[in-house]
Amino acid sequence: MEPSKDWREEKYEETLQEELRGLKRRREADPDCTVDDLEGTLRHLYHMEGADWLGRGEVQGITLSATIAAYELFISAWKAEKP
Repeated sequence: MEPSKDWREEKYEETLQEELRGLKRRREADPDCTVDDLEGTLRHLYHMEGADWLGRGEVQGITLSATIAAYELFISAWKAEKP
């Protein structure tokens, strides 16, 4: 029997997949959306990650990490499509 995933792993994976779906929908629906736009958002997410003066909760930290990972993956895949 495979051990069940920890709730943290489940939350991370759930958030990652939701963000990837959202980014895909955004790209398909918004012809003005560019890699540069997403990289700008990613820079903001990095800033949020480093600006944890008051201490974020565990769930918020997991969510932010998964969101950053989704942006990194999506941007990388989009760039790889270009010749």
